[in-house]
Formats: sequence, structure tokens, C-alpha cells
Amino acid sequence: MAQEMEKLGGTSEEDEDEEELEMEVKEEEDDDVPSGPEMVIGAMGDAMNAGFFDDDQQRRAMAATAMQQQQGGTGSRRCRPKEEKERTKLRERHRRAITARILAGLRRHGNYNLRVRADINEVIAALAREAGWVVLPDGTTFPSRPGPGPGASAGATVPSPQAGKLAGVTAAAVATAPVVMAASQAMPLRGVSPSGAFRSLECRPCRLKGVYTPASTPYESRGRMVVMVDRDRTAENSPLVGSSMDTVDDKQVVDITGRLPERDFAGTPYVPVYVMLPLGVVNMKCELVDPDGLLKQLRLLKSINVDGVMVDCWWGIVEAHAPQEYNWSGYKRLFQIVRELKLKLQVVMSFHECGGNVGDDVCIPLPHWVAEIGRTNPDMFFTDKEGRRNPECLTWGIDKERILRGRTAVEVYFDYMRSFRVEFDEFFEDGVISEIEIGLGPCGELRYPSYPVKHGWRYPGIGEFQCYDQYLMKSLRRAAEARGHSFWARGPDNAGNYNSRPHETGFFCDGGDYDGYYGRFFLGWYSQVLVDHADRVLSLSKLAFEGTRIAAKVSGIHWWYKTASHAAELTAGFYNPCNRDGYSSIAAMLKKHDAALNFTCVELRTLDQHEDFPEALADPEGLVWQVLNAAWDVSIPVASENALPCHDRDGYNKILENAKPFNDPDGRHLSAFTYLRLSPVLMERRNFLEFERFVKRMHGEAVLDLQT
Repeated sequence: MAQEMEKLGGTSEEDEDEEELEMEVKEEEDDDVPSGPEMVIGAMGDAMNAGFFDDDQQRRAMAATAMQQQQGGTGSRRCRPKEEKERTKLRERHRRAITARILAGLRRHGNYNLRVRADINEVIAALAREAGWVVLPDGTTFPSRPGPGPGASAGATVPSPQAGKLAGVTAAAVATAPVVMAASQAMPLRGVSPSGAFRSLECRPCRLKGVYTPASTPYESRGRMVVMVDRDRTAENSPLVGSSMDTVDDKQVVDITGRLPERDFAGTPYVPVYVMLPLGVVNMKCELVDPDGLLKQLRLLKSINVDGVMVDCWWGIVEAHAPQEYNWSGYKRLFQIVRELKLKLQVVMSFHECGGNVGDDVCIPLPHWVAEIGRTNPDMFFTDKEGRRNPECLTWGIDKERILRGRTAVEVYFDYMRSFRVEFDEFFEDGVISEIEIGLGPCGELRYPSYPVKHGWRYPGIGEFQCYDQYLMKSLRRAAEARGHSFWARGPDNAGNYNSRPHETGFFCDGGDYDGYYGRFFLGWYSQVLVDHADRVLSLSKLAFEGTRIAAKVSGIHWWYKTASHAAELTAGFYNPCNRDGYSSIAAMLKKHDAALNFTCVELRTLDQHEDFPEALADPEGLVWQVLNAAWDVSIPVASENALPCHDRDGYNKILENAKPFNDPDGRHLSAFTYLRLSPVLMERRNFLEFERFVKRMHGEAVLDLQT
């Protein structure tokens, strides 16, 4: 019956596809085979290059013959083999299948009104309209709001924050003169932050509700430059030749990376810049290492107007051998040098182990007497589902358990901080110490140790929950019983392992258990333990350091941010899936204690992460913007630091953009920035000059070599 209806109704859709395929294959043949003068001249060129003509007379004879053939309308046509036609059809069918799946996904998950056989123009138009642009029927496209203000680069359109950024590259025809192509800007699709890139089909991306996306600026992305140079210029004479791509008319087409105009930060708010000192600046005997060399480096930092330095005061050094026996001698000598140079100090109360993490170049364990207790009671350390202990820091389950020679963990922290405050009273009174950062977990950060390298984790693994010590499991049982579901007193059994991907697990996959009744209960408890720990420690910190600003550091876990579950954040204790803001509760807790928030990874670009690790679906820019706004919304100071070593101008420019958001109506900016870290590489002349330039711009000063 279907066949009869098909005959009556005309050709089927499959037949139409076959006809179109045949037409496209025929068009490809027409395009591939030159005709007329192109064919004849092309044949002549091949023959000449092959050496078939020995003298000018033969060449003129061949040219005359070719013209006669052209005038007579003669010429041959190459017939493509049947196998090649079939391969072309298969490629086209494959392309159309991919297109169909893309369109189906946009219709199903994005509510785009696209017909089944929409072409690429309709898709681009739909995405442009979603981003707030106006697309006319003839293809004319323009932003729905006024264009960029002063300072925007020519040819670049900067829509309003509501409009987002539309992807586009200014077309440039290859000519004999250098041509500059405008940098492409990323377009925010559904669930994509401003600089986000397309995501894999395995994990459906999702948008975090209520998160504002900052306005684009003409300084955010890097551009490409296409230039043409004479072929006879050697690589020694031109650095461009080494990256050549093609030749046109005896000129070499060169593709190099160029920079868009930099934003001028002259006259912007002053943001203090600190530099972290080396991890091992004080050794295990609490002695200052190489004071003369350090003094020279600090003088150089002072010469470029760096505001101060940050130093870790290690629990494992100061209280190493016995409870409440503190040795601060090395730190006192260091602080005296800093004061003599009229620099400021940010001091970190480091209650964690150093060594084994990325960037750790020394090993500083927890105090010996704490390790001895741990050998008889290993449950005092964070534990994963396999029973592996992590001695990097103490589990938060013993915050109120008197297992440390009669003291609780919180009491041990308080005694340590009070001793520091008494020992360095003169530095507090003189204002040398400007801030105390309180270590709240591994690496001094407020998070669970969910991705330890020592247990085999590798980026971009999702990590594992760290709640299987007896103390946290007891807390979980109490919470489950209070909820009336005692069988919920367990960790997820389908959350994968350290190096799993979200879509490989039943808990973190789209529509997984993380958003079910049990999953929501467990994640709520898990994240609340984190907040409660910070609340307890900061309450006592405020007492110990009354009158001095205290701060807490939050790690930037940006991988898998473009998925619905945000799996890596969940295992670290940040309950931040796409349908929930996991950082507002942390900001509210910090507000309660008048504490500042210090956040990392402000130098990272989403596009760079996509190029290096596309499978990670990372979005550091989206994460930074969410966390900064969570803090600014409750009016607490926000400081930041870079997550990885940074010595290039692009990284510095990204830090500046985050430090002083473009056209922020409230004039919000970072309270301080701390650079990671003082090293011989930073002190190299080229790197140091670039860093000096960055410091000037952070201070709101003008620089002479601004890229315009």
C-alpha cells in the first residue's frame, strides 16, 4: 500500500535524496574538470613544467595548436570512475546523517524551530537570533542593540551583554598587500559561556540558571593575521617564512597569530599585586633558606612596585614535634626582611601537607605527632570508597572529636593561630600583615581531596567522593535517619572512579542519580559538611585575628563545567549542577564572618582549554564569572590568583579582564591579586619586564607599548 501511495504521491524523500546526490556528484565532476582555456592552458603548463618543450619554437607551436582547438570547440572531458562516484555519494550521505542528528538535537533540547531538512543558513540564523541578533530574509545580520563604544577594533561588533557574542570572522581576500583578519568571537549557544566551544555529543551541555554572562570586549580573543611576502626572502630574513602555508603569484602566504587591540587600563581602580614566595622558603628546621638571595629578589619586586608577598606558615614545620610547642624563628626573620623593604604580607595558615600535588617542589608532611596518631587511627584522614587514606589533611569528621591528645581538630587549629597572633603582634600593629588566609582543606583550599595524584587521578577525571572514614559515615547515618531513610546512609555505588567521565557513570550522566531523591540528599549532606567545616574554623579565626582581614581560598574546578552534573565539582564538595548555584551558600557563609574569597584560575581561557583538552568540556571563564558574582552579590571582597605559571601577555590580559570587568555598571573589581609564584623563571629579564607591565596596568597606570 505504501508503494502504491508513493507512486500516486510522487517520489519519496529517499528518492529525492538520491536525485540530489546524483546532481551533486555531477556538479562536482563539472567543477573538477577544467574546460576551455583553463583546460588547454593547464595542460600546457603541465607539459612545460615536465620539460616536454625544448625550445621556444616548439612552445609557440603548441600554443597555436591549443588556440585552434579552443576556437574549434574541441576538447576532452575526463570521466570519473563509478567507484569514485559511489564514494562521493557515501561521503554525502554521512554528512547529511550528521546534519540530521545536529538538527534533531537542536529541535529536541534547544527548542529551535528548524525543519527536518534545514540547511546551514537556517541553522546559523537560528543561533544568531538566539544570541540576540537580527537576521533579515536576505541574510543581512546586525546586532539588536547599538554597536561598540570607543576603543573597539575596526570591523568588530560588540553586542550588549544580553545579546551575547556572535561568532564571525571578517572576510579577507588574498591580495598583494598584507591583509589582517578580524578575530573570531565565540557565540554563546545554549549552555555555553561566552568563550565556550562546542561540546561532545556524549554529555549534553546545560546552562546554569541565573548566571549573568559578562559583556564581550574587543580584547578577549586572539586574532589571526594573513600576510604575503616575497618568496626570495629567506627564513633568516623573515620569521614569518617558517610558518608559511601557500604561495600565490610568487609571493608566500603566511599565517601567524596576531593580537587584537589591548584594553587601556589607565585610570582604572588600583588592584594590589602580591607574589607568592617559594614553598620551601623556610626549611623543616624553621630556618630561612638563602636570605641573601631572597633579599635581592624582593628588592627587584619592590622596584616595580609590587605591593607585597604571600607566604605559607606550615603546621608541619612550626608544631612539628609535640603538641603546642611552636617554633616561629625562620618566619620571624623573613617577616623582618619584608618589613624593612616596606612590603605587605599575606600569611597562609597551612594545615595541610605539601608534596605530591601539581607544582609542589618540596615535601612538608603533617606534624610528626599527628602522623603517629594517624597510624593507630587512620580514620582521621579522608578516605575513598576503596578504603585508601589520604594523609594530606585531616578529615572534617574529627572537627569536634577529641582524638588529638585530648583536643579536637578545630581546637588544634585555633591554638596554632592564637600562637601566631601573639608571636607576631608587632607586625599586626604596624600593618605589615594585611591579610590572613585560613587553610581549610587540601592545598589550603576549601574542598575535599577528590582528585589526588597519589591515588592515580589524572586530568580530566571526575574524582571520587571522600567520605568513607568512620567519622563522616557516622554523620551520614545521622542525616539519613533524620530524613527517615536510614538505607540512604551510604555513598553512591555507581559514581565511577577517579578517572571516569560523567557519561560513563550512572550517577553523573545526564538524567543520572545525582538529580534523583537519594542523589540530592547525599550531595546536600556532602556539600553541607564542607560549609559547616569552614564555618567552624572561620569563627575561631575571626576571634584569633580580630581587626585583620581573614580570607578563604576556593579552588577553580573548571573541567566538566559544561555538562549538566558538573561531576568534578560535586566530588570536590561544590553542589553546583546546572540547576543549582553551589557557590552562593559558600559566599553567604563567608559574609557571616566578614571574610574575603580568594579564587583561582583567573588566567585560564575556555578556548585554550578546548584546544588542549576538548574532551574535558571545561569552562574556566564561565566558572570564574559565576563565583565572582556569587561573592559580589553578597558584597564580600574577592581576590584571586593564577592556577598555573603565567608569563605571557595573553594570560596577563585575561587576569586584567577578570580583575576589572569591562563596563561593569557597579564598578566592581578584585580587592587583590596574588601571583603564583616567585621563581628564577619569573626573574628572567623578558618575563620580568612583562610582569612589570602587568603590575602597572593592575595599578591603573598607563603603559607606553599598548597594542592598538
